[in-house]
Amino acid sequence: MWGKNDKLYGLNAGLVAELYLRYLADPSSVDPSTRAYFDRVGNPFPEELEELVTQAELPTEIDVLKIVGAARLARLTREYGHMAAQLDPLGTPPPGDPELELDTHGLTEADLEKLPASVVGGPLAQTSRNALEAYRKLRDIYCGSIGYDFDQVQDSKERDWLRDMVESRRFAIGDDPEFDRKLLERLSEVETFERFLHRYFPGQKWFSIEGLDMLIPMLDEIISRAAESGVREVVIGIAHRGRLNVMAHILEQPYEKIIAEFKHGLEHTKGTSNTDVGVDSWTGDVKYHLGATLNLKTNLGCTIPITLVPNPSHLEHVNPVVEGRARAAQEDRSLPGPPRQDERASLAILIHGDAAFPGQGIVAETLNLSRLPGYRTGGTIHIIANNQLGFTTEPSEGRSTTYAGDLAKGFEIPTVHVNADDPHACILTARLAETYRETFRKDFMIDLIGYRRYGHNESDEPSFTQPLMYEKIRKHPTVREIFAQKLIQRGIVSTEEVQAFVSKVEGKLRRAMQAEVEDGRSPESEMELLEPEKDHFLQETKVSRELIAEINESLLSLPEGFEVHPKLWRTLARRRDALERGEIDWGHAETLAFATILMNGTPIRISGQDTERGTFSQRHMVLHDVKTGQRYIPLQAIPQARASFAIYNSPLSENAVLGFEYGYSTHAPETLVLWEAQYGDFVNGAQVMIDQFIVSGQAKWRQKSGLVLLLPHGYEGQGPEHSSARIERFLQLAANDNIRIVYPSNAAQYFHLLRRQAASLKSSPKPLVVFTPKSLLRHPLAMASVEDLVDGRFQKVIDDPRSDDIAPRVNRIILCSGKIYVDLVSSKEYREANHVAIARVEELYPFPAREILQVVSRYSAAKEVVWVQEEPRNMGAWNYIALRLRKILDPDINLGYIGRPDRASPAEGSVTLHNVQQSRIIKAAFGEAPDISISGIRETVRHGS
Repeated sequence: MWGKNDKLYGLNAGLVAELYLRYLADPSSVDPSTRAYFDRVGNPFPEELEELVTQAELPTEIDVLKIVGAARLARLTREYGHMAAQLDPLGTPPPGDPELELDTHGLTEADLEKLPASVVGGPLAQTSRNALEAYRKLRDIYCGSIGYDFDQVQDSKERDWLRDMVESRRFAIGDDPEFDRKLLERLSEVETFERFLHRYFPGQKWFSIEGLDMLIPMLDEIISRAAESGVREVVIGIAHRGRLNVMAHILEQPYEKIIAEFKHGLEHTKGTSNTDVGVDSWTGDVKYHLGATLNLKTNLGCTIPITLVPNPSHLEHVNPVVEGRARAAQEDRSLPGPPRQDERASLAILIHGDAAFPGQGIVAETLNLSRLPGYRTGGTIHIIANNQLGFTTEPSEGRSTTYAGDLAKGFEIPTVHVNADDPHACILTARLAETYRETFRKDFMIDLIGYRRYGHNESDEPSFTQPLMYEKIRKHPTVREIFAQKLIQRGIVSTEEVQAFVSKVEGKLRRAMQAEVEDGRSPESEMELLEPEKDHFLQETKVSRELIAEINESLLSLPEGFEVHPKLWRTLARRRDALERGEIDWGHAETLAFATILMNGTPIRISGQDTERGTFSQRHMVLHDVKTGQRYIPLQAIPQARASFAIYNSPLSENAVLGFEYGYSTHAPETLVLWEAQYGDFVNGAQVMIDQFIVSGQAKWRQKSGLVLLLPHGYEGQGPEHSSARIERFLQLAANDNIRIVYPSNAAQYFHLLRRQAASLKSSPKPLVVFTPKSLLRHPLAMASVEDLVDGRFQKVIDDPRSDDIAPRVNRIILCSGKIYVDLVSSKEYREANHVAIARVEELYPFPAREILQVVSRYSAAKEVVWVQEEPRNMGAWNYIALRLRKILDPDINLGYIGRPDRASPAEGSVTLHNVQQSRIIKAAFGEAPDISISGIRETVRHGS
């Protein structure tokens, strides 16, 4: 008769509905074929008639079309009522939707008055006399100053819960004079703070919150309720808009401290020598980028830390950093095995800009992390601080969606749009958000729609580009003024009390203006230079032979009945006697290093694209049973471990994932956190994280991190996107001892490097950039012996192993780094070149000047030092190395370069051309440099300066 998914409209719908209602009352009253259909399909109108036919008694005489129309109207009001809600404080009419009109459904108010309230359904039906009364209540809820946008939530239990919470008015404030007085006091603090700054610091930037003042009381509500729910830490991310107000009133930063930023900035450094205050190594940041922390005493008598994470002008890039910190706060890493996560331990709150949220791809990347095993944090509360304008760009020019937060719908995140001039609606929304997160451990979105009272910054003139909007704003009262007037009318406060609230805050601010900063964070103390650091990277990293053997055996022990893929097991089983053969490859050395680090009580977290196996099938730290698919991670099971080990395949993202790991590393400084790029070239997808956080975080915000970046690098003829991790970019960003940049040439060096990094976390954490190999992962010349692990340590520079024999005859010293060394010593030219010594510079930054001079001094007859690299001349380490070598070498020694000529692209796209170039580089390294010609472009490989 009909299919399950057939759509029914108009008279057909009415006929089917009438037949179904008859069937429910008496199945024999309909014909056999219709009865069979209903037996098989059930309710043909599940959304419109479900509650009607299951919860209410049907009238004896019914107009089925009216019932269906009323039920559909109620459903669509729940789903699309937000389109008719008055969300703009400036009075812009809502777009509306014809589906929300009575006549669209063939209804009048008189029709609804005759129908039972059960047609509307939900909690409202139980407190209404008829459908009209229930519908009016429904419209008040869904088409008022809150727009509920839940249709994207696929889980029916969640959706029903949300509707029940909304329609039961569980979170409404009601008549609570004391609450309203406190809320008015809070709004007075928010507004008076901003107006004070406008009055005393005209022309300075701080990106006022005005127009979105309710953000502060909403954060108050979320944090206090989260603390009552058992949350033990809160991490907040916010860009510029309203940041200072959040610092003042949520993080409780003293007014004196904030005003000092306005009064002094960095001007106090004028006339002061660099040696006095360390201007050369500490830069600081503008006031609206800074972070803060607070230990908040809750009403329950406990204390929870609140952290506002520092954020650069790349507005949304703080998002994954916050998530990483929140995850770190949730995990117990003190025991062997995987970390133990408690998602109630911390809450992440992200405050977005309405133009930035849909405009910046980092937002989507971060939202995608929300339910992934290695990255989930049990739900983030998102608040869009929506001033309906992006600098001077209108929403119609800045996004392709109806609402600023529509991107979140793709992740099934429930969204509430709320008018920022309705304080009660804002508080209700905050309560709903926190309770949903607590109940379902998922993200929740609040679209707080307000306006921006001034320009993008305080020196900007917004009426140049939005004259009509700003004429409205000029005449529009503040939310404090609107709310105060309502409370005066209700008799809750007097006009004098309203003014007293403002005067009280003004008095505090005036006193702060006159006071000295006495909290230990004056501008002068911020500029103090950190103590010159000793070389904390000389820790002992060798281990005993017995321990290596014991750990090696533990790593190869499998649970009973666990079957690894035979081909993989043959590879892993070779590690059992690799110790004796002296054939410890890169992946093996890494696993042994991790095991010894865990043995010392240092937790480890490593993530990246395909990192569990390794891009080049070199790691295999997660094993899979070939019959059951069950996973087994040996490093979580070895008996020697005294801390947790975690490894995760990341989503196909560099930017958000690297930001997450950076945030994790700053919040869990005792943990060795590593991120690996699938290919080192892909790290350029996270350049903002590198520039703004990893290399400059300490200089700007005193933010320390020991994060390790593993970047596969090396020229094997695989083209421009699979060759270079852009060594030159990291070297360009290196200054003031901010990072470590290393290009090791063998597995033993990598082993000791990892152990050195883990040992330095407590004393001197620095981000570590490691250019790791591809073709050398199993190369015989890159393998290590047990002796290398037992007796060695990381060497910044490694001299030619033949140095004792060839030193008197050497007239050319080759300096190189990483893979090119193996290419050089594997060549036939090397075997015949006793006049050439090859030394490896393994640590590029900090520049190992002393160690290089020690090598050069061994070759008294040398007239020439040549830097050899695979990368083009304008890339790689050459430009960095050349400047420093010229400073330390004797003037009589010539300095030269051998490598590819300057290029716009890192590598050749042809294996044939690659082999030609590589061969010419090797030959030039040992003899006279020939002229070379590729694609008609003539370059000279120079070996003299």
